[in-house]
Amino acid sequence: MPKTTPPWEIKRELLTKAEDYTNPKYGCKPRERPADQYIKYGTINLDKPAGPTSHEVAAWTKKILKLQTIGHGGTLDPKVTGVLPITLEEATKMVQALLYSGKEYVCVLKLHGDVAEPQIRHVLCLFEDEIYQRPPLRSSVKRQLRTRRIYYIDYIEHEGRNVLFKVGCEGGTYIRKLCYDIGEILGVGGHMQELRRTRAGPFQESNANSVTLHDVAYWFGEYERTKNPVNLYRFIEPLETALVQLPRIIVRDSAVDALCHGASLTAPGVLQVDTGIEKGSVVAIFTLKGEAVALGRAQVSTQEIMDMRHGAVAVLARVLMPRNVYPRVWKTGVGSDEQGK
Repeated sequence: MPKTTPPWEIKRELLTKAEDYTNPKYGCKPRERPADQYIKYGTINLDKPAGPTSHEVAAWTKKILKLQTIGHGGTLDPKVTGVLPITLEEATKMVQALLYSGKEYVCVLKLHGDVAEPQIRHVLCLFEDEIYQRPPLRSSVKRQLRTRRIYYIDYIEHEGRNVLFKVGCEGGTYIRKLCYDIGEILGVGGHMQELRRTRAGPFQESNANSVTLHDVAYWFGEYERTKNPVNLYRFIEPLETALVQLPRIIVRDSAVDALCHGASLTAPGVLQVDTGIEKGSVVAIFTLKGEAVALGRAQVSTQEIMDMRHGAVAVLARVLMPRNVYPRVWKTGVGSDEQGK
C-alpha cells in the first residue's frame, strides 16, 4: 500500500451549509458556453508525441486554434510521450493548479548489471515515501536540494536488464534522477531508457477526451467548416475539468461579482463546502451552475466554515471568471461580510 494517498484517490463529500437559488439570466453551465467562450475557457488532454518539446507542441496547438495565449501543465522532455494538459486563453490562469498536481508515469529503467527480481521489487518499495532530489544539470529550475513525494511504485516486469514499472508521484519529480538513484541502491547503476506520462492530475491517457495533435487539427477544421460546436466538444473540455481534484466551495450568485473584483470569500456567501479542507488548503470556488470563479487559500477548516456566520473563509489567489458575468450587489466601502446578504 502507498504511504501517501495520491491526490486523485482522495474522497470528499460536499456538505450543505445553506440553500439558495441561481438565476438563469446570469452565467451558464460550463458545457453550455457559446463556442467562442467554450474555446477561451477550455483545456485539452493532449497526448504528446516523441520528438518535439512541450513548448513546441503548445505553440503548434496555438497556431492551429488561432489563439493569442496558451499554456501547458508540466514540461515533458522531447523523447517523452503522454499526457500534456493544454490550457487555452483564459484557462491559462489556473495552470499552476496543474503544475503541482500529482503525476503518473510508466518507465523503462535500464540497469547496468544483472539483478534478481526480488531485489528489484524490494528497492522500488524503498522509494515509496518522501525523497530528496536535486534537479539535473540540464533543468530549467534552480539546482537546490528539495523533497518530492512518491505515492507508489508498482513493479510490472523485467527482461534482462530492462525493468518496467509505474510510478505515481508529486509534480516536479524527476524520473530520470529517480532511475539513477534506484540503480545506485541496487549497486549496478542504471538510467532511464523510456518514459511515458499516463496521468497529470485529473487528465489521464485512458480518458475518452485524450487526443493527438492530428485530432485537434481535424476537429477544429470541422468546426470552422460547419460551425457545429459538437466538433469542439470532441477535443476541448471546460477549464473546470482541471480543478476536480481540488476541494470545492460553492457560493451564492450574490457573492460572485465581489469575488471577481478580488474580495475575500466570507461566510455568508458560502452554500456548500467539501470535507477535508484545512487552513492553508488550496480551494476552488464555484457557482451553483458549476462555473469556476476563483482559486483561493482556505483560512479555516471545513468544520469551521460550516459553523461560521461571519468572517473570511478564503483569500483569493487567482480570479478565473471575468467581472460583470453576475450582477453587482455589493457596495464599495461596505465590509466584506456583506457578501451574499
